[in-house]
Amino acid sequence: MEKDRNVKKRVITAGTFDILHPGHYEILKFAKSLGDELIVIIARDKTVERLKGRKPIIPENQRREMVEALKPVDKAILGSLNNKLEPILKLKPDIIVLGPDQMTFDEETLKKELEKHNLHPKIVRFKNYKKCPFHSSFDIVKEIVKRYCNNKEKNVN
Repeated sequence: MEKDRNVKKRVITAGTFDILHPGHYEILKFAKSLGDELIVIIARDKTVERLKGRKPIIPENQRREMVEALKPVDKAILGSLNNKLEPILKLKPDIIVLGPDQMTFDEETLKKELEKHNLHPKIVRFKNYKKCPFHSSFDIVKEIVKRYCNNKEKNVN
């Protein structure tokens, strides 16, 4: 039997989730441990391009689908193209989990911005990415390029 929304603790986190890796899983597992329901906001392709200066490798709908398939996640949604706060204002979370690499979000600034909309979620920054050889999408891409380029050179000679 599902709990009433009034007693269910809703947790939200957000990110690009371009190439899934253990760091993503760790933050999702941590976020889920803080509440009853975890909703993940997936950055839109255009948002990623604007913030990171490159298009994501995996299209937004596919990233959303893959994240939603992960065990800790109850639901994954696409973010807004107009206002990064829009999904948060709609979902009214009890807790927001920020990743260690989400430095564009200052906890105090976010808190003050949400207070203007009469929202008072607890804001938690996850700091413990799993230490492993490929704990970032960027590291995975670099390794693929390195291996592909090395194999290509060997095949040419």
